[in-house]
Amino acid sequence: MTTYVVRVWVPDRPGALGSVASRIGAVRGDLVGIDILERGGGRAIDELLVDLPDASLVPLLISEVEEVDGVDVEDVRPAADWLSDPRLDALETAAVLVDQHSVANLLDRLVSHATHDFTADWAAVVDLDSPVPLTTVGPVPPAPWLEAFVTGSRASASPAAGLGGPDDVAWAELDTASLVLVIGRRGRPFRARERQQLAALARIANHRWVELVTRVSRMIHPSATP
Repeated sequence: MTTYVVRVWVPDRPGALGSVASRIGAVRGDLVGIDILERGGGRAIDELLVDLPDASLVPLLISEVEEVDGVDVEDVRPAADWLSDPRLDALETAAVLVDQHSVANLLDRLVSHATHDFTADWAAVVDLDSPVPLTTVGPVPPAPWLEAFVTGSRASASPAAGLGGPDDVAWAELDTASLVLVIGRRGRPFRARERQQLAALARIANHRWVELVTRVSRMIHPSATP
């Protein structure tokens, strides 16, 4: 069996997902996981984990699933060997971040785990005071592009609220730290649940940053207060 991640648009009505599952079974597939990425406008965007006995069945799987009224397949890709429960990944990443004992390590872990959790091609932490990447993973766009993207996104109400933005880029602000976490990937748009998860990740990192900076300040000036 090979496991595939199948991203589908499904009518947000009772029975629609059951019909999709039935079509998956018709091609000898086994639906083993469901992750709801976004809902709105009468449709839901779901990522399905599907076991197939033969890679040659992928075209037939797509054809069968799209036979369900109102269903569209956005993307099909083999699941990574390390793919696990995204909710568990999020908890493990939170635990790793709060366990860091220096700002440098915190930012390094933030970009590496964001790349992993969101299957991103690249990630960067950008300093708002001097918009250059402080730490990166993958083929990050040039610094002038990052600066323009961050500046424009923060000035726009919808992306700043985490409600939208370019399909291939997502970002979240560590507000107290004056930092921004930016991630990108090709081929699969970032959806609402992913953007919300990224924002939560940034909040956790921001809280840990405050704790670390406060601790260093106290070590230098024992009488200092937060």
